[in-house]
Amino acid sequence: MQGAGAHVLVVAATLIAVGACVLLQYEYLVLLWRRLSVHAGHRRVKVLYAIFAVLVLHMLEICIFALALWLLTRWPAAGGLGGEQARGFFDYLYFSAMTFTTVGFGEMWPLGAIRFLCAVEALTGFVLITWSAAFTYLEMEKFWRSEEMK
Repeated sequence: MQGAGAHVLVVAATLIAVGACVLLQYEYLVLLWRRLSVHAGHRRVKVLYAIFAVLVLHMLEICIFALALWLLTRWPAAGGLGGEQARGFFDYLYFSAMTFTTVGFGEMWPLGAIRFLCAVEALTGFVLITWSAAFTYLEMEKFWRSEEMK
């Protein structure tokens, strides 16, 4: 299963990773919103809690893409990473974080069919980070409004 088969596998893995991340993002933000709504603590603590929770969320999403990338590179037909040789899962985690955050490729870059996964990860990361930024802004807006009423 080389050539087209590798591309089909990469596209399928990409769709699974994107679906998992979008579903995780939605459910996580709903849960976070509910917890923040009933949190009785200081408003600043709520905002900090939201920020740290969103950072954890994005770390989990980066792990999903890193796992997909790592699994795909176990099969040579899917491609691999060029540049500095990836030795372990944490190298894939680093590469995934650089891709998800759209920082870009540095000492490693994708080769072969997995380029599709990496391109879609960058787009997905941009969208999910923007979604989190909107969520965080809405929480901060509540904080600012309540501060103005004092």
